Amino acid sequence: MVLPNEPEFKQAYNELVSALEDSTLFSQSPEYKKVIPVVSIPERIIQFRVTWENDKGEIEVNNGFRVQFNSALGPYKGGLRFHPTVNLSILKFLGFEQIFKNALTGLSMGGGKGGSDFNPKGRSDNEIRRFCTAFMRQLARYIGADTDVPAGDIGVGGREVGYMFGAYKQMQNNWSGILTGKGLTWGGSLIRPEATGYGLVYYVEKMIEKATNGKETFKGKKVAISGSGNVAQYAALKVIELGGIVVSLSDSKGAIISESGITPDQIAEIGSAKLKHKSLHEIISASVFTQGGKASVEYIEGARPWVHVGQVDVALPSATQNEVSGDEAKALIQNGCKFIAEGSNMGSTKEAIDVFEESRSKDVWYAPGKASNAGGVAVSGLEMAQNSQRVQWTTEEVDSKLKTIMYECFDNCYETAVKYSADKNSEGLPSLLKGANIAGFIKVADAMFSQGDVF
Repeated sequence: MVLPNEPEFKQAYNELVSALEDSTLFSQSPEYKKVIPVVSIPERIIQFRVTWENDKGEIEVNNGFRVQFNSALGPYKGGLRFHPTVNLSILKFLGFEQIFKNALTGLSMGGGKGGSDFNPKGRSDNEIRRFCTAFMRQLARYIGADTDVPAGDIGVGGREVGYMFGAYKQMQNNWSGILTGKGLTWGGSLIRPEATGYGLVYYVEKMIEKATNGKETFKGKKVAISGSGNVAQYAALKVIELGGIVVSLSDSKGAIISESGITPDQIAEIGSAKLKHKSLHEIISASVFTQGGKASVEYIEGARPWVHVGQVDVALPSATQNEVSGDEAKALIQNGCKFIAEGSNMGSTKEAIDVFEESRSKDVWYAPGKASNAGGVAVSGLEMAQNSQRVQWTTEEVDSKLKTIMYECFDNCYETAVKYSADKNSEGLPSLLKGANIAGFIKVADAMFSQGDVF
């Protein structure tokens, strides 16, 4: 298959195909090869112009997109991203990953992704409201509770989801669950903001348990985390709750390192400051960071945390794609890191993944984002279910369902990796990278065969 010149999408495609080819799947079931060229082309790509008025009364124009990639398992499901870097390659990579991630949750969701090159940073609430209304004016005709249910992503939080939902409701005269990540008083789900971070930690909890035959937990383990948005914050809080020590967080401008562990109070300060688009460099002057002693942190400008954290047991990349390089992967392993799981989508470069996979014989275990960060979309699926029933489940109910989904996702990845391993006699841990890709692919492929998309 000849791919367009879209580097992020090519990387995601190559990861899937190489995982499938380096297994016994095609020798056991050669008919699955037919699926690859079909599943790798979106069912529909929608591109549109978004014209809106800024606070000066001037017209501004942005590009809007929705990639409706695959609906074999259910309505298209995936976030909307507002960021100046948004382009079709990134959205196709994210949508392609979303197909198999959603399949791994066990819920009835297809895969899609969308967004705009609009940058919400520095914009007033009124400008963001006007942009969201203009964006939804174009998108509304292509989405619906049984067609396509977008969610938030980078640059799209509760405020933006609210504005878009209100615009859709006014245009369509229809209250339905066409967006997830809604406010708790009007159709949202409890645990949704925490879901990706919590789910990531639940997945790694199972990795640790399996690798150590139940002898170890997060208790006492040093955990390096990148990012400082929702995923990183809630992953950090859950790690601390389970007895782990969070030694780093980061943003696009630098990283904070704390040998003794970042505290819940510091994470709360970061969370409130990030809502105002402040950088970590601006935040660390707050009193919770300057108390000295065990509460103090070191700020390293322009750096990612991986080569600065020293000895760690677990690494959770939770910022953006390709945020761990090959050299950084080697540094993590040299510093004793045994468990790496992505809270971000495609958080590791191919070179980093190769380093991790080659180290499985040394009991290093890597989990790809399509499995380990599936908790966010899983709770989005639970939000859809609650909307359909016109009910709201308790925090305990949603958290319990999330934990079960992530535990079952791990078991599925593990068992699939063992079943389709090309080398049954190889030493080391099974490849969760291959297990996740194969398990998600098989579920989607079987549905496509049943529906006549492939024959």
